[in-house]
Formats: sequence, structure tokens, C-alpha cells
Amino acid sequence: MVIYLPQHGAHADGEAPLLDELTPREIVRELDKYVIGQADAKKAVAIALRNRVRRQKLDPDMAEDLMPKNILMIGSTGVGKTEIARRLAKLANSPFLKVEASKFTEVGYVGRDVESMIRDLVEISIDMVREERLDDVADRAERFAEDRLLPLLMPPQAEAVEIESDEKAREKMREKFRTGKLDDKMVEIDVKDRAPMMDFGGPGPDDMDVSLKEFLPTLFGSRTKKRKMRVSEAFDYLVEEEELKLIDMDQVQRVAIERVERNGMIFLDEIDKIAGREGGQGPDVSREGVQRDILPIVEGTTVNTRYGFVRTDHILFIAAGAFHVSKPSDLIPELQGRFPIRVELKSLTEQDFIRILKEPKNALIKQSQALLDTEGIKLSFTEDALVELARFAAVVNAQAENIGARRLHTILEKVLEEISFEGPDLKKKTVKIDAEYVRKQLAEIVKDQDLTRYIL
Repeated sequence: MVIYLPQHGAHADGEAPLLDELTPREIVRELDKYVIGQADAKKAVAIALRNRVRRQKLDPDMAEDLMPKNILMIGSTGVGKTEIARRLAKLANSPFLKVEASKFTEVGYVGRDVESMIRDLVEISIDMVREERLDDVADRAERFAEDRLLPLLMPPQAEAVEIESDEKAREKMREKFRTGKLDDKMVEIDVKDRAPMMDFGGPGPDDMDVSLKEFLPTLFGSRTKKRKMRVSEAFDYLVEEEELKLIDMDQVQRVAIERVERNGMIFLDEIDKIAGREGGQGPDVSREGVQRDILPIVEGTTVNTRYGFVRTDHILFIAAGAFHVSKPSDLIPELQGRFPIRVELKSLTEQDFIRILKEPKNALIKQSQALLDTEGIKLSFTEDALVELARFAAVVNAQAENIGARRLHTILEKVLEEISFEGPDLKKKTVKIDAEYVRKQLAEIVKDQDLTRYIL
């Protein structure tokens, strides 16, 4: 059972929830529901998450000095690196951002400086906190929107009509509205007229453009105009307006920044693409420079965002790369030292593929069955069909590019191609996939030596 407790010094209405009850073993068990194998990587991230919980229980002075142990995952594509990090962040309710380190090596990357990853993480955190607040105020917002909409639906009343009868008519109208009988009726409401956006052009910081866009409407004043729309649309618009009134965005921003600083996670993918020392020619010469740009962010610095200053000292960084050509020791020593925990993810075997097809909560077989079930097709797979699918995936990975579990997507899609195409017209709505059917669908692929022509 997952229990969220307020953090030390936290107010019940404003702080990020803290995962306090899951032991590292239980965290691994939760990750097992979505990712097959890779026990070492799961163990490493489980300890990192638990250490974050432990740090919150220390004295503030000690907690301030205790830095997170960042993790470097080494493994080829499709073995579960990103999924482990993403599921961990979801489990801990942490703001999570995946960013490719190679983005910062492109020519002319000046406008996309490394600090942008922190700004993006803050935006994600604000969206998370705002969604939580929206859930809290949803009922009140709907009630207020309903109260604003009802007078527009009421017929004009004579002045002599008693208040009591007016109330009865109002309640009757409310009942009609709630049962959807008035959804298609047209009403006229005041909607905010947004000021036109002005483009000042020229290069500048990522947030300058957004700040100007936010400032201009207040500069020219907020105007409204009458607009006719259906009752259902008007209700949605009014609910949105009421939600914005009920949410304190200043508090949302404060909580979001604090959540980033204490619970944020950044998954730095393709870090092997920037591993290399200067002295070469061409694009390689920028690699060490990019590493040195990333270093302060990982070490701990203060980044200026449009919502205020954000400290990166306690953000957990999980870096990942295949390291086929380069190796972790090719990174500059300072950056290596900031990723003390290193785990190697194993290549997936045929047996792993069988488990991936059926065991996880979002298993590929379950997804395919759910999709076709929307058209009344009951799809089932025999055990030998799963074995055959896994065997084909392993063979293609061995003979073509090894893309890990992603190969199963393309293999399964090829097997279900005819059923998916003919689905709506099928007379027989119960379909069983066995090993013979799998071999028949994939026979042409096996015959052709150039497998990449058929499967990416």
C-alpha cells in the first residue's frame, strides 16, 4: 500500500506528497509490474528513491549537505532504461523530464542552452500542481458555473411573480440541465477577448517571449464580447473560468518550484553521444564543451526561470546511454564523479520477450486485445504463439539492428495486420492466434535475407 505523508515543515494544503511507506524491496516490486528483468537497475533506483525519503527526515542542516547519488545506466536501446526512470517518477509523484543530451551538440544550439531542461521541468511541475488543484476545486467550479448559467436559461419573468415560484422554476430548470435535456439549446455569454500577440522578433531567452505575451493582455485591459454557443459548450467554458478564479496560481508556482527542488528527476538520455574529448575535428569538438555546460546543473546551481530561482542541488539525475562506441570513462572526470552509481542493463533474451508479451500491466498482448475488443473481436493467443513471437523477435534482433523490446511492437503489428484491417468486416468475432498463424504471417520475412526491408 502506498501512503503519502506531508514533508517536514509542510503545510497540508501546499506541499508535494512524500512517498514514505514503500521499502526498496516494495519499490522494486512495483517496478516489476511494468518492466521485465533488469534487477540491478531497479535496485539502484529504489535505493535512490528511499534515500530521498530518508533525507527528508534528517535535520535541515544535515539534509542540505546530503546530495543525491545520481545514476548512470549503461545498456542498448529497448532494454527498459527510460521506462524504469519514468515509472519511478510516477511512483514517487515527482516532476519528471526526459531530455536527450545530444540536443545540445547541434550546430547553433545557443538558443537551447542546458538550463532549459530546468525551465522545462518547472513547467511540468506547475502543470502537475495545477492539475491537483483543479481536482480539488472541480466540484465547486461546476456548482458556480451552473449558478451562472441558470439565469440565462430562465424565461423572462414578470415583476409581479413571487420569489417562491421563481425558485421552483429555477430548480426545475436545474434538473433539466443536469439530465442533459438543454445541452443543444443556444445561449449568449460573455467571453474574454484575448489581446492580439505581438512578435518583437530577434533572439532572446526562452522565457522573454512568454512573459511579454502574458503582459500584453493586462497592458491593453481585458475586454469581453458576447458569443452564442450551445449550453454544453457554455458550461465547459464557465467551469474553466471558475476553476481559474478558485486556484491561487502564486501558490501553485511556489509549490511547483519547491517540488522540483526536493523531488525533481531528470532523465538525461544519449549521454554516450557527448562522451569524447576535444582535439578532434568536426562535430566532436563540441562534446567536451557540452559536458562542461551540463556539469554545473548536475553539481548544483541556481537557475533563473520565469517563476523565480530554482536550485538544482537535490534534483536526481539519471543518465543513460548505450556506450557502444564510447565508454563511460570518455566523459570528463568531473562529470563522471557526479554519477557515482553505475548499473549495466542486460540485453533481453527470448524468455524475456515471452514475459514482456504477457506479464506487465500494459503488456502488448493486453493492449492488442483491448483495441480489437472495441469492435467486438475477442482475440486470444496460445502459449506456443507467444513463444513463436518471442523467437522471431530474437532472430530479427540478432540478424538486424538490436532494438530490444521495441522489436516486439513491429513483429506483433505484422502478425495482426490482416485482423486489424479486416476487423470491422469479420463475420467470426472470435479469433485465436496460434504458432502456425504466426509462422504464416511472418514467413515472407524469414525467406528474405534483408529483414530490414520489412521490419524497422
